[in-house]
Amino acid sequence: MFSSWKICCSRISQRWILAVMGCLAISNAFSMRICLNVAITEMVRTSEASNSTSSDETCPASESTSSSLSGKGAYDWDEYTQGIILSSFFWGYIITQIPGGILADKFGGKYTLGIGILATAIFTMLTPSVVEAFDATGLIVLRILMGFGEGTTYPAVNVLIAQWAPPQERSKIGTVVMAGMQVGSVVGTALSGVLIHNSSMGWPVVFYVFGAFGVVWFLAWILLCSSYPDSHPFISDQEKKYLHDAMVEHTHKETGPTPWRQILTSAPMWALLIAKVGENFGFQTMVTDLPKYMSSVLKFSIQANGFLSALPLLAMWVSGIASSWFADWLIAKDRISRTNLRKVCATIASAGPAVFLIAASYAGCDRILVVTLFTVGMGLMGLMYPSTMVNALDLSPNYSGTLMAMTTTVVAVAGVLAPYAVGVLTPNQTLQEWRIVFWITFAVYLVTVLAYAIWADGEVQYWNDANFRIQRLQENDDENQVRGGPSTSKHPDQLPSV
Repeated sequence: MFSSWKICCSRISQRWILAVMGCLAISNAFSMRICLNVAITEMVRTSEASNSTSSDETCPASESTSSSLSGKGAYDWDEYTQGIILSSFFWGYIITQIPGGILADKFGGKYTLGIGILATAIFTMLTPSVVEAFDATGLIVLRILMGFGEGTTYPAVNVLIAQWAPPQERSKIGTVVMAGMQVGSVVGTALSGVLIHNSSMGWPVVFYVFGAFGVVWFLAWILLCSSYPDSHPFISDQEKKYLHDAMVEHTHKETGPTPWRQILTSAPMWALLIAKVGENFGFQTMVTDLPKYMSSVLKFSIQANGFLSALPLLAMWVSGIASSWFADWLIAKDRISRTNLRKVCATIASAGPAVFLIAASYAGCDRILVVTLFTVGMGLMGLMYPSTMVNALDLSPNYSGTLMAMTTTVVAVAGVLAPYAVGVLTPNQTLQEWRIVFWITFAVYLVTVLAYAIWADGEVQYWNDANFRIQRLQENDDENQVRGGPSTSKHPDQLPSV
């Protein structure tokens, strides 16, 4: 029976199975992370006063929703407390980024990713019990623990893509995997509204459902996927040879010590880090706080809130997939350099949402127009997939886990700052308060993408190859000896950066 299963699986491209399973991994991670964003609108008690403000401050509630908007929750958490709760996930998320990347680089991504998702799934299912027992404090602690679990997700996934995606398919495979962010965000947001609206259990149902999905994914992951092509039990010899021939030049299992000095003094790496701060400050503002905007300002019902908050994320996912296929075609046809492609896509992905966010903030209570502007803006954000989302792989396939850990660390900083800033700046949830938030996001977008447009690079950096670093060191030694200078041959990581 096992033999028949192996023959059947060997006929399927295992790199695309890994891409789909990687997409589901990130999808599960995001759905477990963001279901709270919708659930919290039902968990928190809303006062009558906050719903009776003038149209200049918030939008009037319709008769069909006004009764459900007052006093609906059981917990008396103000906007500041909610900001702390929504940002607390990223406090833990920051801590496990770098260790997760190093572990994935050294030992492979399979278990580094799998165990992190499983731990998050367990914590997710515990959420209703912890909130009931310990209120906001317990929820904050639990969200920090969830962040610990999910902190390894992106570094491990990036290592897996580096080992399984040949350069000519990198944008496509990378986008399929990374698009799990949108799949999870769309499903987590839309389905949360439906589940809460239709379940007698209320808001706790979302944590049980999405946590259970995470456990099921883990079991399938352990059975179907492997860290490296040559250790996969089901891969065909033809696919294994293809991947080896396509990637042998820049990917190695033995990578040597991480070249920290070269990485930390690399201008393209700093450009990527700066760009990720801007992109993700905007993304986290939208993903984390858009349901609150839809509920508190625009006064949508919980079910409509879920669907309409998911719509911009769906547009982002579709545009990300389409633009990545087009990007790979442009590179394959030699119509544009990889570096220029990354810069152009990143510029559109930041400048576009910045403009449409501001437009939405001045659209007032025109609900259809506001949702349309949010949707178009986040649709343009999808172009970050063939740009900054895969740029770490461009720079160094061998140390992609470490690089991805660095980028996701700064992403986590944005994840802490965005909901905290919203909590501080929008105590009354008025249009004017939110307009300030959107103007700040606009400025962050433009400043950070400018740095990326100047210093980004789409080519493999010299420090990716340990042997090349050693060769550069030996050349420097030979040159010093000819000049009568001292030897510099101590360690590959002591090489000067270029």
